[in-house]
Amino acid sequence: MPDSDTDSNVENYLELLNSHERVLSAYVHTLVHNHADAEDILQASRLTMWKKFSDFEPGTNFVAWARKIALHQILNYRRSQGRKPAFSSDPAFIEAIAGEIDRQCDQLTERSEALKKCLKKLPEAQRKMILFRYYEGCDIAEVASKTGRTEGAAYRLLSRIRKTLNECVSQQTGTAAS
Repeated sequence: MPDSDTDSNVENYLELLNSHERVLSAYVHTLVHNHADAEDILQASRLTMWKKFSDFEPGTNFVAWARKIALHQILNYRRSQGRKPAFSSDPAFIEAIAGEIDRQCDQLTERSEALKKCLKKLPEAQRKMILFRYYEGCDIAEVASKTGRTEGAAYRLLSRIRKTLNECVSQQTGTAAS
């Protein structure tokens, strides 16, 4: 008879891992330049995360938890392989780099969340223009055609929308608009 708690645990783990896989992969590949080594470390990290998933507290930052496990895997891998990387393998150096990546990733996550909120505040027509331009990859001529504007008008409106979004995100995150 299947254990529903175990099924739920597996489902929660896989959902969190799948939604944050790219971030974790980018983190490891930033710290480990050899692709095959990075993939081995990612695999070991996933296995360790699964084994320790009962220690993860739901509602806390899964990415931070996963990055910490991945960092330990990187340090262990370097020790076990006796590798001489192109950059310092000193654990303090790697941890300092990892800390900076964590800080920047957290800032990007905060800005991304703020951008989502700011996009929701835009009028529907402006949101569509942003979607056409940045999510569908339309050039200015296509955006203009889809919205019934001249290219010049579409360009100017997109510039104003970007400025509005930048100011909104800056206000949401408490940073100066750049």
